[in-house]
Amino acid sequence: MSDTQPDAQQVAPKRADGSSFEEAVLKVKAGASSDALARDLYDQLEPGERLALLHGDTPFWEGRSGIMEYGYNHIPYVMGSNARLGIPGVSFIDGPRGVVVGKATAFPVSMARGASWDIGLEEEIGQAIGLEVRASGGNFFGGVCINLPRHPAWGRIQETYSDQSILIGEMGAALVRGVKPNAMPCIKHYALNSMENARFDVDVLCDQKTMQEDYLPHFLRALEAGADSVMCAYNKVNGSWASANANLLTEILRDQWGFEGFVISDFVWAIRNAARSLEAGMDLEAPFAQLRADQLPAALEKGEVGWDKVKVSGLRLIATQLRHYASRSQAEPDISIIASAEHKKLARKAAEKSMVLLRNEPVAGNAVLPMNEKSLESIAMIGRLADLPNTGDKGSSNVHAAHVVTPLEGITAALPGKMISHADGSDLQAAEKLACEADVALVVVGYTAAEEGEWVNGRIYARDDLMKLYPEPKTDAERAVLATMLERLEAAKGKPEIGGDRKKLGLLPQDVELIRRVQAVNPRCVVVVQTAGAIMITDWYQEVPALVLGWYAGMEGGHALADLLLGRKNFAGRLPYAMAASEDDLPFFDAAATEITYDRWYGQRKLAHDGKQALFPLGFGLSYSDFAINGIQLLEERAEDLILSVDVANVGPLSGQINVQIYGSCQQGERAGERELLGFALAELTPGQHSQLTIKASLQPLSHWDQDGRRFVPPAGEILVEASPYWGAAQGARTILEMQN
Repeated sequence: MSDTQPDAQQVAPKRADGSSFEEAVLKVKAGASSDALARDLYDQLEPGERLALLHGDTPFWEGRSGIMEYGYNHIPYVMGSNARLGIPGVSFIDGPRGVVVGKATAFPVSMARGASWDIGLEEEIGQAIGLEVRASGGNFFGGVCINLPRHPAWGRIQETYSDQSILIGEMGAALVRGVKPNAMPCIKHYALNSMENARFDVDVLCDQKTMQEDYLPHFLRALEAGADSVMCAYNKVNGSWASANANLLTEILRDQWGFEGFVISDFVWAIRNAARSLEAGMDLEAPFAQLRADQLPAALEKGEVGWDKVKVSGLRLIATQLRHYASRSQAEPDISIIASAEHKKLARKAAEKSMVLLRNEPVAGNAVLPMNEKSLESIAMIGRLADLPNTGDKGSSNVHAAHVVTPLEGITAALPGKMISHADGSDLQAAEKLACEADVALVVVGYTAAEEGEWVNGRIYARDDLMKLYPEPKTDAERAVLATMLERLEAAKGKPEIGGDRKKLGLLPQDVELIRRVQAVNPRCVVVVQTAGAIMITDWYQEVPALVLGWYAGMEGGHALADLLLGRKNFAGRLPYAMAASEDDLPFFDAAATEITYDRWYGQRKLAHDGKQALFPLGFGLSYSDFAINGIQLLEERAEDLILSVDVANVGPLSGQINVQIYGSCQQGERAGERELLGFALAELTPGQHSQLTIKASLQPLSHWDQDGRRFVPPAGEILVEASPYWGAAQGARTILEMQN
């Protein structure tokens, strides 16, 4: 493969009708090689066209102007297209709580969906999102976020599913499968990205063993499900920017995992050097014609990178598009599918399945929940979030739903004719009066985009090091865009920053005071907390009889909450992480760090290792019914997993969903006794119903990485396998297995 610019005579005759790509798609459908046809198309391109495959179509300053005027991703961002040959390129639409373009369906945030532990439901959500991406003019969904959060303060924790690699991987894989028939799924942010404020600066240090065992397996699982693209992270990993990290982009992604799709950069500030990024295996710069358009021609001329690398990336991009268009669903979705009644119904179901009942104590002899509709006459809805549309942060994952059902709206719609009063809690005496007069007081507290989320800090745009990544404005129009940007930044000085990593892990002091004042005048006090990351509640949670983790529940969240509180639906959500009793029990976290080490001590594992008891352990959640796990049996031992049979029953008075979690622990070796999540399964059971569940349990969490052999070594000797309702539960079933590996 030549590393010099191709001679004009080597370029195949031009095609002006734009039909070459379409013809190639038909051939791939008929069984031809996408790689061979990609080469045919690439050979028809002129040198400048080949370079244009590797970055966005829109000139940088024009793109910046569009964001300032209309907002982020108001239209699909097109990258690497070629009209002459009909190569469509990437039409990027962001996520993950839905489609960012237009007025789409706002699903609960990913962490809420992680609390459902429902792979089938997540695949349905993926199908809906894929249809809405395509109906919105996109062919690429950049919203499969599967980073592992090592600390609950991470500002964008709402965009991922859990701090457990098994749960992240299975949910991410489900979203990939759902999206794929209509759009190319992209997994992100690769890798070790779980710090928001420092994401443009921090160097994350992580040894290969820890990285392979803890921070990467979920990426591989999502790739196995069919992800077409991987988005790199902003941060450095072991000294190299993720956009130019050969260990991540080539040695692991390509050589170890065999990934055949393409790598796309995170937006604007990810690529720091055009030539190095291409050399390391970064295929596409997003979203505009920026650093590569500006610098790559000269870098090629100087020999800083070869044309062979241009060809490799160009072929990956064309071949992936060919495979997508050859295999995508034939039915073209109508625009009416966007935020359709069917998709809103799915959003409501997702919210119902995700909310977690953490506490439900008796008052006057009866549990506070579910509320008795027959005797209930009045509810006081109290708190600054009770009537606030609160679907998550306002960054790149923001879905602009036409309407969001708030808790107040949901309760009011569910109880026509009942007295529903409302106070935002700013006047404590007014809130006390309403609470005192009501049968039940419902207090809705928690966070908004102001407290956690993507860091919306305009001053970042004008940092000297990041300004160097922008092309020099060449026209009066471009210079005007730059001037406007700088004027806005100057005007923003002194204004509060929005989002970012959480500075405090507890509720706002005024929220805690409100809870206590309301509880003092009405013992039937139900607290609903809207959040994504784990919160510190040790100081007040035992003072209230009922506590619900309500998440950022999407556009239909208010209806879902009403259904659950009234017992029309049963709580099925389970914690996707452990909630610590104290911030002292958490890993070290410095939001402004320029260097940090990621080790394996985080989440439930760290609590157990340090001898700390979680306030609420991984997988915990209550129901209106009771379930039994009666036995566990090995059906099959395979190289990478176990197939288990678990006997379960509903022994309570109401229908509901059982969540069976499989944990395993080696009985010998340096990690003896460390309990790890291996798998899980759900089943809807009516009162008295028994069922035999077949569950696949991965052995990867118990395996160790052999760096010399570049492979996982499965566990040997005895392992304890537990079928439990949550981590460390006394109830459940257990068996000791002698591994034959």
